[in-house]
Amino acid sequence: MTDANQMIELMGTKIRLYFKGEQADQWVAEACALLRHYEQVFSANDKNSQLFALKTTAVKAPVVVDRDLYELIKIGKAHSLEPDSFLNIAIGPLIKLWRIGFKEARVPSQEEINNVLGCLDPANIVLDDARHSVFFAQEGLEIDLGAIAKGYFSDKVMDFFKEKQPVAAMVDIGGNLLVYGESPKNNLDWDVGIQNPFLPRGNCVAKVAIRNQSVVTSGIYERTFKHDGNQYHHIFDSHTGYPVDNNVASLSIIADQSLDCDIYTTKLFGLAPQSILETVNQIDGLEAVVITVDGQFAVTANLRNKVTMA
Repeated sequence: MTDANQMIELMGTKIRLYFKGEQADQWVAEACALLRHYEQVFSANDKNSQLFALKTTAVKAPVVVDRDLYELIKIGKAHSLEPDSFLNIAIGPLIKLWRIGFKEARVPSQEEINNVLGCLDPANIVLDDARHSVFFAQEGLEIDLGAIAKGYFSDKVMDFFKEKQPVAAMVDIGGNLLVYGESPKNNLDWDVGIQNPFLPRGNCVAKVAIRNQSVVTSGIYERTFKHDGNQYHHIFDSHTGYPVDNNVASLSIIADQSLDCDIYTTKLFGLAPQSILETVNQIDGLEAVVITVDGQFAVTANLRNKVTMA
């Protein structure tokens, strides 16, 4: 039995893979190849990717895409259409307008924002399950899967690892953390740090004990842009065209599937902190940690004995 650690840079982020078991090096190498394939299909910026090609072709006629890409678009659309959801996979034109996280970031005019608001309706993404085709019923529509793709990839890699019967495995795609089996400390719980949103990366405010689960955190500190004394973050409200404005500094979701973590960190981020906790408390298999802009720390009921303050 061996273990293998691998760090690669793909999809604009750092990816860490860990496998403990038979033929560890081989399985980690194959997982890296799988991730490179996903980058070719799902990249929002590579002109040769299937997702990029949809921008110009799907408004003219239905476009057949890979099963994986179709599956994620279908899941993302369903959650985007739910009432009061802050997840919207049709938010692409708004993201491009602001460009937060890139050197050309700016605050667009109200007129520019108004012009793209009509292009953000996920109902205009028309899907055909039989053909796995995607059609845009609205000129200017553009899919952005950035909020949920890392979770999807994490789950796919972990599914691959589990087929190989590891003693332990870990997938960390830019902070989307998913673990399986015994921790490196040789017990069943993995201690995962929750980033302090008011300090540089690597400073944890607490640790949460998880087992065969994923932890994902979204925060207003991750990508920001300052202009005329105001600070703007990268989590948008597609109804207003501006970054979400509430009292949440960061939201961490714990679930069995990393995709579920991705979906709910975005879907719930625009709610008030108390509403987030009340909502998550009613969803089986989902837990949350909320840190408010004024420094309050709160967790859902079932997490209270699994969280240790740093």
